[in-house]
Amino acid sequence: MYYLQTEQSFDAAHFLKGYEGKCKNLHGHRWRVEARIQGQTLQDSGPQSGMLTDFGDLKSGLKALTDELDHALLVEEGSLRDTTLAALRDEDFRMVILPFRTTAENMAKYFYDRLSGAGYPVARVTVWETPTNCAVYDGGEEETWLV
Repeated sequence: MYYLQTEQSFDAAHFLKGYEGKCKNLHGHRWRVEARIQGQTLQDSGPQSGMLTDFGDLKSGLKALTDELDHALLVEEGSLRDTTLAALRDEDFRMVILPFRTTAENMAKYFYDRLSGAGYPVARVTVWETPTNCAVYDGGEEETWLV
């Protein structure tokens, strides 16, 4: 099995409504996203001969996704009152409304699904919320080696 891995970072704020702890308050992170793709065979002809895929393509694909969230407030759908959303929009705050709670675990699955949907053979996605804490989503396929 061949693996390629790239990473991108983005800055965004979030909060966890109903959480009993510090993360219930609005706070920000430098989110780091590592994406690993896999394949049994390499391309055998053309400009990408001997490659699983071009690193530049994978890097650009992930960057496009992280750019969508960069310098935004990530909001779980339904977690803020309509009046609060309206006030934030009136102040021209950049918000991305997501249909899930914005935990690192859910963010890892979000990037996994988006990359898979773009045609990448994703093995796993790791989302680092802090330099020492991350969540991994691998789609249920167990890897047979460690990083």
